[in-house]
Amino acid sequence: MWDEIQKILDEKEISIYQLSNLIGFKSNSVLYSFKNGKIKKPSFELMVKIADALDVSLDEFR
Repeated sequence: MWDEIQKILDEKEISIYQLSNLIGFKSNSVLYSFKNGKIKKPSFELMVKIADALDVSLDEFR
């Protein structure tokens, strides 16, 4: 799933740090944990925040 997020980040030229700010996280550690596979099943709430921040549908991550 992270591969799809990374693809969108690259297309929109958004860094993980910027995404963290967009979703209201004070730290980017959660996103790096997700990226590095430490979070295997992200919460629905996290995915909604990411989709909203990137202005994409949740279906993009299926």
